[in-house]
Amino acid sequence: MSVQPQPWPQPDPQIAAAIRAMYRGKREAPLAVQVRDRLGELFPDAAFADAFGRAGKPGWSPGRLALVTVLQKAANLTDRQAADEVRENLAWKYALGLSLEDPGFDHSVLSEFRSRVVTHGLEERALDLLLERLRELGLVDAGGSQRTDSTHIVAAVRDLNRLQLAGESVRAALNALAAACPDWVEQVLVVEDWSRRYADRIDTWRLPTSKAKQDALALDYAKDGYTLLHAVYAHGSPAWLRELPAVQSLRIVLVQN
Repeated sequence: MSVQPQPWPQPDPQIAAAIRAMYRGKREAPLAVQVRDRLGELFPDAAFADAFGRAGKPGWSPGRLALVTVLQKAANLTDRQAADEVRENLAWKYALGLSLEDPGFDHSVLSEFRSRVVTHGLEERALDLLLERLRELGLVDAGGSQRTDSTHIVAAVRDLNRLQLAGESVRAALNALAAACPDWVEQVLVVEDWSRRYADRIDTWRLPTSKAKQDALALDYAKDGYTLLHAVYAHGSPAWLRELPAVQSLRIVLVQN
């Protein structure tokens, strides 16, 4: 991925008109709109250029990916959900200067961006730029105590994605087993309970916002995953079930996390 620093485009006129109509009067505009209106081009591409090469296939604006990461943390979204917001949410398109037709990016771009930022030691750059801009606007005192470690933003997003990975791995293994050997699934699992928990993709609903609830959900996914693997590897279960790719993936995810 390469980057040629460019100024952010102004909000698309069509999107701007729609935003003004939607939030006219006393209704408060979404955070993304307020950030763009009050803070402007908060994270210029040049601030992150060290993490990206100058040659190769052009990539997405690193400055705008930084804003996506901040909005993602504020809304408690996984990478896939954040990519959906970029593609579908008018407020996010407004903040990022995207057109109505802009397709956004694949969710994996966010993970690659964070990896590059960490590798090049730029974790603090976003917070430094934010505080500098807030001081310029007189919204924080120069000597105040607002300074903190911004690495928690990257870490929090990473934890959400690991939580989604764990839940989705259980769901994928359960679906693969149900398709390959439905009679076996009926015999060893309380199918109604499992179907209720894993009927829909994990990224179709908002994950818990509190750390305690996230930890509890992670424990539930782990218990379900180990229950599933224990049944698969139990004496008397068809040995070939262990070779299903989704079962192998679940085993790896549990070991690594």
